[in-house]
Amino acid sequence: MARLEQLDQEVDVDKDRYRRELDAWQYDLLSLQQSVLRDGGRMIVNIEGMDAAGKGGAIRRLVKRLDPRGYKVYRIGAPERWEQEKHYLYRFWTKVPSPGELVIFDRSWYGRVLVERIEGFASPERWRQAYREINEFEASLVNDGVILRKLWFHVAPDEQLRRFEARLADPYKSWKMTDEDWRNRAKWDQYTEAAEEMFERTDTPAAPWTLIAANSKRHARLTALETVANALAGEAARRQLETHPLKLARPLP
Repeated sequence: MARLEQLDQEVDVDKDRYRRELDAWQYDLLSLQQSVLRDGGRMIVNIEGMDAAGKGGAIRRLVKRLDPRGYKVYRIGAPERWEQEKHYLYRFWTKVPSPGELVIFDRSWYGRVLVERIEGFASPERWRQAYREINEFEASLVNDGVILRKLWFHVAPDEQLRRFEARLADPYKSWKMTDEDWRNRAKWDQYTEAAEEMFERTDTPAAPWTLIAANSKRHARLTALETVANALAGEAARRQLETHPLKLARPLP
């Protein structure tokens, strides 16, 4: 069965529990940032998913309590003309974190096998060979000591439509809607098929995908924070660093 079909989109978290757990995970992330990253650790978090799946909101909660000197967020759009003259991974190599940094990509190099595949910006030969190139790129990052996690936020089609309509009705959010959003929605099945193949070809032990049911924004945000915190906690344990977590008092992964 396809992975996205197995996500439980009915799962939710009540407001009181959400506030408690959000505060605890944010504290843990700050504690882990101060220990792992100050010790020279490096981390990349790739955020991918369907339009209106809550990616931006999750990123804001992820970094809210962090020391702003220790992280960078890159929103990845279409490459500039001069970037198009280089290998598509070039603009990501230049953004690899330095020791002590967390880098978050709001969309990433996976555009090669998603939008570039669907919209015909990359030939079948090019996007098919990208799976090998991406796996090699990620392996080189991990072998160099970078912690890499990849998150996919997924909403059901009817929930996406509800959010689109809510955005259009809100004068403070209507700017988010573009013709591209509707075009992508019309190609839902194509994007889902491309995403499933992407998971199959690029989900590795060193750089795993975490698929997040995002019909509930609260559940999606907590899952994202937990995934990143667990990855940093594992690195803290490997480095034998002292941390003072709240949520991670349970055995580390």
